[in-house]
Amino acid sequence: MLTFFVANVSVAQAQQSAKIPRLGFQSASTPAALSARVGAFQLGLRELGYVEGKSISVEYRYAEGKLDRLDEFAAEFVRSKVDIIVTAAPGPTRAAKKATSTIPIVMAWDNDPVANGFVASLAQPGGNITGLSSLAPEISGKQLELLKETVSRLSHVAVIGSSNPLNAPVLKEVELAAGALKLKLQYLTVSAPKDIESAFRDTRKGRAGAVLVLSSPVLEAHRTEVADFAAKYRLPAIYHATEYVDAGGLMFYGASITDLYRRAATFVDKILKGRKPSDLPVEQPMKFEFIINLKAAKQIGLTIPPNVLVRADRVIR
Repeated sequence: MLTFFVANVSVAQAQQSAKIPRLGFQSASTPAALSARVGAFQLGLRELGYVEGKSISVEYRYAEGKLDRLDEFAAEFVRSKVDIIVTAAPGPTRAAKKATSTIPIVMAWDNDPVANGFVASLAQPGGNITGLSSLAPEISGKQLELLKETVSRLSHVAVIGSSNPLNAPVLKEVELAAGALKLKLQYLTVSAPKDIESAFRDTRKGRAGAVLVLSSPVLEAHRTEVADFAAKYRLPAIYHATEYVDAGGLMFYGASITDLYRRAATFVDKILKGRKPSDLPVEQPMKFEFIINLKAAKQIGLTIPPNVLVRADRVIR
């Protein structure tokens, strides 16, 4: 009997030691569009000593632009009792927040978590959500400024994005910056892939001389098409994510989103080691990038002014 008892204790100990933390990762975009960011998150985990499939498990869910699926993903994670939900944008964060007030939620990035109602303050989140902010509202004003410096005699700018209310803080900052720069704005909404070309076509009605592309799961999933249409309509465009420039877009300025995703792993690590999300301040960007694609500039016949070009962190030739 003693041998049987010891054997059972050994089996129980082995089962307990074999249990590894489980993360639920949800995005509104596609696996392809998010590959670099997910890779950065996975790198962050490895840097902290985690090995997927051995010392940690991550279940990935991608809505591929179908935003109604986000609620399903969040509910699924809650039912399966994951240890932490990692969210890849404001939309997934809102879905996770609706689904649970107890499971920790780590934002890989959010444009304005206070304005979006996810945390009480950056310093003291106060609930089950913490993570990283991209400072998107403030950055959007700088993006307009760069367009103004790049395009001579620019007076009209088309702002292309989704009608997602989570973009409200960004739009407010865009309007303030446009007023200061004496730019007139034309807002164009893209709700589905079929809307992309019509939005660029409509820029002619607003006499747009350049385009500001906001965060949108649909646009991100079709970033190559977005860059192609900007070239087709000969419109200088600045984007909120580096992936657009790598896909042929003209310019990017903003926080390094891949760096934010890498740093999101540190929040996962701290929570798994016993820290509470409410006690972990939301962190802001540490790394900013300005990227110019000279191939895209040549395609639309645009010469980048030397005073703008010299400020670029990376130039694609």
